[in-house]
Amino acid sequence: MTDLAPLVRGARVLVTGAGLTGRSVSAVLEPTGVRLTICDDDPLALQRLITPAAVVTTAQAEANIGDYALVVTSPGFSPATPVLAAAARAGVPIWGDVELAWRLDRAGRFGPPRRWLVVTGTNGKTTTTSMLHAMLVAAGRRAVLCGNIGNPVLDVLAEPSDILAVELSSFQLHWAPSVRPDAGVVLNVAEDHLDWHGSLQAYARDKARVLDGRVAVVGLDDPVASGLLETAAASVRTGFRLGEPGPNELGVRDGMLIDNAFGDQVRLAEVATLPLAGPIGVLDALGAAALARAVDVPADAVATALRGFHVGRHRAEVVATVDGVTYVDDSKATNPHAAQASIAAHPRVVWIAGGLLKGASVDGLVASVADRLVAAVLIGRDRDLIANALSRHAPNVPVVTPVAGEDFGVFGANGTDETGQAVMTAVVAAARDLAEPGDTVLLAPAGASFDQFSSYGHRGDAFAAAVRALSR
Repeated sequence: MTDLAPLVRGARVLVTGAGLTGRSVSAVLEPTGVRLTICDDDPLALQRLITPAAVVTTAQAEANIGDYALVVTSPGFSPATPVLAAAARAGVPIWGDVELAWRLDRAGRFGPPRRWLVVTGTNGKTTTTSMLHAMLVAAGRRAVLCGNIGNPVLDVLAEPSDILAVELSSFQLHWAPSVRPDAGVVLNVAEDHLDWHGSLQAYARDKARVLDGRVAVVGLDDPVASGLLETAAASVRTGFRLGEPGPNELGVRDGMLIDNAFGDQVRLAEVATLPLAGPIGVLDALGAAALARAVDVPADAVATALRGFHVGRHRAEVVATVDGVTYVDDSKATNPHAAQASIAAHPRVVWIAGGLLKGASVDGLVASVADRLVAAVLIGRDRDLIANALSRHAPNVPVVTPVAGEDFGVFGANGTDETGQAVMTAVVAAARDLAEPGDTVLLAPAGASFDQFSSYGHRGDAFAAAVRALSR
């Protein structure tokens, strides 16, 4: 659906959220002649706005919701947010920024519509989307990287491009029901953001929206993701796996990535050349290659892109080796599924874990990696949940909580760099005392960072600084 009827000149449009997304939405909509209102309860966010739009609180917007022809929401606003729940009850359409971008692009507002290649999944989205973009560029395509990585889609529509490599979160997909990408991949689906979606089933349904375009791709080794292929509306359905590829699949044979879906046993790249160690590196590369091959990127471009690819910060990043112990920053492992994949890449791990679990269980994670754990150093609000899982499934693994008196009301969004650094310095010191030469001290928290740090990047930077201090 590409209807832009709610954006007629003079129509009243409410934008929820005055952050990065809200500013992008406002900048795109102002020239259309609609009457914009922005709601946010953060005075600092409102002060940063440079716009002629009216500004109200979310309570004021909710009270007058019937006055609006359309609500465009930032993706972090859940359906239970009072102003959006009121809009739904009043029958006011609700679009996310990605839905708005899709409709504007399909309508030709920024030139010929682009081909959208969309990546989603619980883990590996950013690495896979970045690999995909590198493959497109290596093939000489005019491609732009956007979405949940880098610039919002709305911000890149004016750039010259033919293909968009788009990372989308479950939040963005929930509010983008019309999106039908040229090709889309669901890498994996595990418990995450259940506090937002309400259930794993609802979370998976939102992820599955990327499979309703021309080509649908899923991670076949993931039981939930593979199950989504059965109901996908795409005319071409395929998947990838760590093992030998079957008919219409991508996989691995004799140390090579093989495409048996968009070619006949086409050799893509050597596993030994991949930039990210372990199974997760292979799966991310296969997911990216599947989308690239879906738009006829040649095999040599796939190989060239993977050879020159560098993994982003805080994603299984080796910080240093000190006294024979390797310290790895995987602060981006913000859920149990990601932490499990991270630990699986190392034989002996001193695990630094904790934070906000967002309703996810860690029992399966701990049970699956218990034989790799040398010790665990726990931090954050939900550390006791991880400690309890360790006591049940890995009772012989030593558990340390070096900062036992944290005041989580002081940390969180208002926490300072000094506060976070003090926590991580104590944590790294405890991990150092537990590790032996040959071990890996791994920050793979399995939870979000916002109880103690401003972001996963802040958490990873604090870890890296504490590690570097060890070698001085």
